[in-house]
Amino acid sequence: MGWDWFADPDYWASRLVFQRLLAAIYLVAFLCAANQFRALLGTNGITPIPRFLEKTSWRRSPSIFHLHYSDRFFGAVSWTGVAISAALLFGAADSVPVWAALVIWAVPWALYLSILNVGQVWYGFGWESLLVEAGFLAIFLGPADMAPPVLVLWLLRWLLFRVEFGAGMIKMRGDRCWRDLTCLNYHHETQPMPGPLSWYFHYLPRPLHRVEVLANHVAQLVVPFALFAPQPVATVAAAVVIVTQGWLMLSGNFSWLNALTITLAVSTIDGRLLDAVLPGERPALAAIPYWYGAVLLTLTALVLALSYQPVRNLLGKRQLMNYSFTSLRLVNTYGAFGTVTRTRHEVVLEGTDATELGPDTVWQEYEFKGKPGDPMRRPRQFAPYHLRLDWMMWFAALSSRYGASWLPGLAAKLLAGDRRTTRLLRGNPFAGTAPTFLRARLFSYRFTTPRERNETGAWWVREPERTVIPPCRLGADGSAQRV
Repeated sequence: MGWDWFADPDYWASRLVFQRLLAAIYLVAFLCAANQFRALLGTNGITPIPRFLEKTSWRRSPSIFHLHYSDRFFGAVSWTGVAISAALLFGAADSVPVWAALVIWAVPWALYLSILNVGQVWYGFGWESLLVEAGFLAIFLGPADMAPPVLVLWLLRWLLFRVEFGAGMIKMRGDRCWRDLTCLNYHHETQPMPGPLSWYFHYLPRPLHRVEVLANHVAQLVVPFALFAPQPVATVAAAVVIVTQGWLMLSGNFSWLNALTITLAVSTIDGRLLDAVLPGERPALAAIPYWYGAVLLTLTALVLALSYQPVRNLLGKRQLMNYSFTSLRLVNTYGAFGTVTRTRHEVVLEGTDATELGPDTVWQEYEFKGKPGDPMRRPRQFAPYHLRLDWMMWFAALSSRYGASWLPGLAAKLLAGDRRTTRLLRGNPFAGTAPTFLRARLFSYRFTTPRERNETGAWWVREPERTVIPPCRLGADGSAQRV
């Protein structure tokens, strides 16, 4: 027995594809955590979790790591998340009882929330909270043999609306270049982590850049309202979101932000269109049980109540970007690139094994996996994988305050030859040893012109500007000390 008005069988395929895509993103997120946490957050990491837990309460940062922390336990949590995500990707929750599906989907949400809430600066990105919020709503979508719950589908649309409209409003209230349609004259070159096609996007004709910006405004400020329209209008709106997010995926590396936004848009598509392309047949769908209908009503009331602050933020003049109003990250506000930098800067770390410093000292550069370094190296595609250290290096180049809490610690780890830290890099010029001195310099970068590219084969031109970290060496206390 159940309440038919809670369900819409037409969205069976939409829910199924949404769940598969979300499980895949969970899988990537947990892999990122498992592969990078020891160097960044481990007991001997740059910003250790135990130190953070000593200063932070459960209420402010709910996490299972308040109950127990060790590097081994964190690793177990991350790899458990990988395993459960893989199981969900292959349909482990498709044919289980409704209560079991709820429990199974709640596990990756709780595990990732626990990681996010102790992740500090390394997890301070909008797509982290977006994954947690989307994952929370996914808990209540039910198994594949139950009719899709309409209320949750509408809550997913509300989340997608806030993602898109929030991003559009932060741009219109921010940098003037969004209003005069010139931001893309700079963005592809100065974005945090360019991709293999970013150079080509940068050199698209200027009039086309203006069309791109205008299309972005339509996609983020007008189209989101159509997500709440009847079909097929809502499907068309979702298709616009998918196309624009796909364009962004081609032009840069934004972790899983674009993939997750596309995933949310899929939940809005009329499932009858997807039925035709999915293998197999739709099973006989059970009705939503009465008790689950009560759960869905409670969920909807909770989200609506928590939406007050995000709506107020959207309508206010001082819009916050990527902000969570609750420690459980349930209903958040989103937005990105309210300001676009005109000149690209990069912090370049260099070390030397010389015993004394002088004018003839030979410095060797540390290369990162994703961020620009060697001008001859073409940017690579990493998204949806998230290179956290590379992203934070981009912020450190914007202002010294962004790197104040962790950049000295990174320098100390490199001076100590810490293998976990150097594994986050593309290569270690001091493999098997450690530098005696280290420094950091700020460079300005720009894409080569097509002519320069043809003549030299380089992707970037760079010029040194100033020293960020003067030459330093490892002190007796394990910190980086100036010489």
